Amino acid sequence: MSDKATLILNDKSYELPLVKGTENEIGIDIKSLRASTGAITLDPGFKNTGSCESSITYLDGEKGILRYAGYAIEDLTNRANFLEVAYLLIFGELPNEAQYNKFFDDIKKQSYVNYNMVRILDGFPKSAHPMGVLASLTSALISFNPKTVDVESDEEMYKAIVKIMAKFPVLTAWVFRNSKDEVLTESDSDLDYVENLCQMFFKEEGKKYEQNPVIVNALNQLLILHADHEQNCSTSTVRIVGSSHAGLFASISAGISALWGRLHGGANQAVLEMLDAIMEDGGDTKKFMQKAKDKNDPFRLMGFGHRVYKNFDPRARIIKKAADEVLNDLGVSDPVLDIAKGLEEEALKDSYFVDRKLYPNVDFYSGVIYKAIGIPVEMFTVMFALGRLPGWIGQWREMRLQKQPIGRPRQIYVGPTHREFKPLAER
Repeated sequence: MSDKATLILNDKSYELPLVKGTENEIGIDIKSLRASTGAITLDPGFKNTGSCESSITYLDGEKGILRYAGYAIEDLTNRANFLEVAYLLIFGELPNEAQYNKFFDDIKKQSYVNYNMVRILDGFPKSAHPMGVLASLTSALISFNPKTVDVESDEEMYKAIVKIMAKFPVLTAWVFRNSKDEVLTESDSDLDYVENLCQMFFKEEGKKYEQNPVIVNALNQLLILHADHEQNCSTSTVRIVGSSHAGLFASISAGISALWGRLHGGANQAVLEMLDAIMEDGGDTKKFMQKAKDKNDPFRLMGFGHRVYKNFDPRARIIKKAADEVLNDLGVSDPVLDIAKGLEEEALKDSYFVDRKLYPNVDFYSGVIYKAIGIPVEMFTVMFALGRLPGWIGQWREMRLQKQPIGRPRQIYVGPTHREFKPLAER
């Protein structure tokens, strides 16, 4: 294969270099396109445009493959804990025991959140969406850590990473408990990362919290499955904000806002809202499966299929098992969850969905798990953000270390051509 692509424009040929990834992906390097041809590419949504070269995550949507730095998502969810995977995404290698212990100990030392942050939290009305509150609190961390991170210093980069990994779970727990008017909890240094998260969320005042290993395992897997997913909307946002040399906390806050959207992190919330609507209509799953197949019906089946995966979402295969384990262990009796199971069974045997590979995706099962363990619908995307945190950090760090130029997309102007200005009295 040639190492160049040929573009013919106005009967003139231009050669553009090809870039080949380690998984044989091919990209056409167009950074000199405008300078040499006067033309730009137009790619709404950047569906065919690579913004960077990255060594963090590889996915193949046609084959249903997802790997973090070369490790299969199946191996990581079944054999590693979330903090090991976080280290992998941020630093590129799984930690050895000494590295892991240092990382964990350093995070525990930074888990205290200045109680002036509580005043900020108290200033939000109870009607505020948790994602808006979380984005604001994350941005407010800058006030307590005003010094700009020197990306040339490994020590400063490491300290910033440890701080956000330590304080972010506390903020998410505070957002959760504040929405329920419950006393805020603090981090417990005797627990591992996910166990600590569980106790900060669910501990009742004045009572000892008993860990449920089924819930801990399910949350550990969910966080790993959500930890990174290549150049999605929120990750691209973190990178483009960081490309202006905005700090890590500010860039993460921007990523939270991007994740909030219904077409991105808000998808698992949309699943539960759909299930509630089906229940209020009488709970007839067959009726709604028929509505989903009707092109003239505005109803859309949320949580099935995926924009990237054209096969079964590999994350859904893993979390389906965890969802079954959680529901069985808790013995939850909930008509909404019964409807979810009914839709799943219908879709997996209906040729319309099977032929189109419209299988339940990770958003479908994550919503089911969160509801079963007592996470309210409006908190679902906050849990997604907690899982995505190390991916955002790793992507921000990689972008800064690569010294990527500031992100600045071009456009094709389609507005009015030059017009004569008329004074106000003459218009």
